[in-house]
Amino acid sequence: MSEKTKHTQGFDTRAIHAGFLEDKSNALITPIYANSTFAYEGFESQGQYSYARFGNPTRTSFEKALASLENGSDAFAFSSGMAAISAVFNLLPQGSHIIISDDQYGGTYNLIENMLKVTSKHEVTYMDFSPIDKLFGKIKPNTKMIWVETPSNPLLKIANLREIAIAANDHNILCVADNTFASPYIQKPLDHGFDISLHSTTKYINGHSDIIGGAVVVNNNDLAEKIRQIQLNTGGVPSPFDVFLTHRGLKTLGIRMKKHSENAMKVAEFLHKHPKVEKVFYPGLKSHPQHQLAKEQMKEFGGMISILLKDDREVVKSFLEKLQLFELAVSLGGVESLIQHPATMTHKSIPLRKRNIMGITEGLIRLSIGIEDADDLIYDLKQALDK
Repeated sequence: MSEKTKHTQGFDTRAIHAGFLEDKSNALITPIYANSTFAYEGFESQGQYSYARFGNPTRTSFEKALASLENGSDAFAFSSGMAAISAVFNLLPQGSHIIISDDQYGGTYNLIENMLKVTSKHEVTYMDFSPIDKLFGKIKPNTKMIWVETPSNPLLKIANLREIAIAANDHNILCVADNTFASPYIQKPLDHGFDISLHSTTKYINGHSDIIGGAVVVNNNDLAEKIRQIQLNTGGVPSPFDVFLTHRGLKTLGIRMKKHSENAMKVAEFLHKHPKVEKVFYPGLKSHPQHQLAKEQMKEFGGMISILLKDDREVVKSFLEKLQLFELAVSLGGVESLIQHPATMTHKSIPLRKRNIMGITEGLIRLSIGIEDADDLIYDLKQALDK
């Protein structure tokens, strides 16, 4: 191979080539190293790998590629999104105060309320980050972490990453962004000053609804070493096969996110005009309260939409059961379009009173727009709404 010249590669090029590990076979794709253990090179030299919980070439290849796409120094793969989330919370000393989005994934809420408050004695303040000026009044002497989802799940709120990062850095507080809904193609929280960007790689990064996984990306050597030790000692690492599939999905992330976003924009515009839809939550619409901010910090507007129908379970049930192309299922980010009812599915662990305050009511429906033909998706939604 000829000598490589210096050149800054684009996102799609890095998605395909970053992290590649050459081996003696000259394989074009990093193989699945299905090893639990690796032979030492000698009595006093173990080589790069020794035991698969500590590291695996298949996993290393994926982690390097993801770090490149997030503009991070290091990435760490986990066995699930919740394992990645738990790893980040493990950075905190007991009795820490956490400020977190009031509108966030139900699994994160459940972990905080039913485990972290009990075992780690953490204090938690839930807030709406869209009016950023309220953040400063929430910070306490023991505030150790600010945690945001943007776009949030399921109301698609947009948080100002740069302003939150400035506030966090001024007070020596770790700031964490759950970047699952956007993916590194659409936004890079580390570029805005965040310490950590995390993902459920089950979703857009893998993109094919056939694995469970998570990842944490950082751009700081000390923080990377702490996450590495948590990954090593808690052992929530993915299998080589799952990492292989996730890395395969990562290679097409850019082209998939363009199609997800293009389809979602068309679907959102259709739903916005439909008389039976009371409200559409999509940052690409000018009616979204943070549309301008979304334009500034996101490359595309993503594939997630939420809508509000009449606040009546029978109306919602009838609509969902009449759909033919959209599948009723939890999760998101796959090539196929999914639809779900947050109040009874992803966010059912949140108490009813809090759900209602957050706006996660009976009439709220979340759509994950796939990469099918947009006209077919619109036809399916129209026939279900019209009936």
